[in-house]
Amino acid sequence: MRSRRLLPALVAGLAVSTAAVAQDVPLSRVPIPKPAPVQSSAGAMAPATLPPEPAAGKLLPAPLQADPGAETPTAHPADRAYGAFQRGLYVTAVKLAEPLANLGDPVAQTLLGEIYSRGLGVRQDETIAARWYEAAAKAGSAEGQFRFALLLIDGKVVGQDLAKARDLMKTAADAGIPLAAYNYAQMLIQASPVGGFTEARPYFETAARAGVADAQYAMSQIHAYGKGVPAPNLAKAREWLQAAALGGHDIAQIELGIWMINGKGGPADASEGARWLLRAAGRGNPIAMNRIAHLYKDGIGVAADKAEAAKWSVLAKRADNTDNALESFFRSLDESTQKAALEAANRFRAS
Repeated sequence: MRSRRLLPALVAGLAVSTAAVAQDVPLSRVPIPKPAPVQSSAGAMAPATLPPEPAAGKLLPAPLQADPGAETPTAHPADRAYGAFQRGLYVTAVKLAEPLANLGDPVAQTLLGEIYSRGLGVRQDETIAARWYEAAAKAGSAEGQFRFALLLIDGKVVGQDLAKARDLMKTAADAGIPLAAYNYAQMLIQASPVGGFTEARPYFETAARAGVADAQYAMSQIHAYGKGVPAPNLAKAREWLQAAALGGHDIAQIELGIWMINGKGGPADASEGARWLLRAAGRGNPIAMNRIAHLYKDGIGVAADKAEAAKWSVLAKRADNTDNALESFFRSLDESTQKAALEAANRFRAS
């Protein structure tokens, strides 16, 4: 089960998405085309967010640990299996976890679900993983409830059941699983696109404060557009944009760069804004490539540089995000500069 990430469904719900980015940049001095909004398929829930595949020890909640000050410290039965998993001894982890899982231990069941879903030391088998996640969910494991809810939403390994998924996602969210809180917030908004923000906001905020970049971006949009809060607050929106940008959210990096260039939600800082846009462009984001080309062309936040502007113009065009101003700019350059830009673009590799 390969992990995958999701831009918040909130984006489409607010009609913000990447199209909104184009409305601000740069300082209305250049025409910027509006890219299409990010949307899920009509009538369908956007794919559920599976967490990234972090290093061992970050994926599953640690088993209950003994209190060092207790008179009779005890370890959770699945500690040895979990320890083997953390060390990469997956076959050993399976051997240690299976007897406990068969006896109903939810930590061992969740651990086996993860091992089989990713094929760690065993043949990958999502059906077996689903059975263990379901067992863990029934046994009260919040992580198991979250994982099984994702499968119920996806509907490929088990039959789709959105009502059951929503109940499990809420339970996992209330138990403190940040990604469950984020996904449950999205489900609330999909169920009620107009009124769902009030109920969803605390779940988004819980996930955001736990470091989920998508939730941090969602909070920025909530405060920017006054959804689920008393009124818009651009200063708070910018704070959440910065948190999401620091977390690697490329759309947040683009919007933060634009906001900083234009002084939206806080002091203007064109050079810092340009750095955020350049960071997103360096990762291969087509929108950022277009913006950076304009910044170098017009000397906004960076020193004007025709060669750099031409390079990013070529890259933006290859990513289907060019515009008439960039096309005219490139055609106005001499042949040697155009050739150098093409060669520089050919050497570019997204980081």
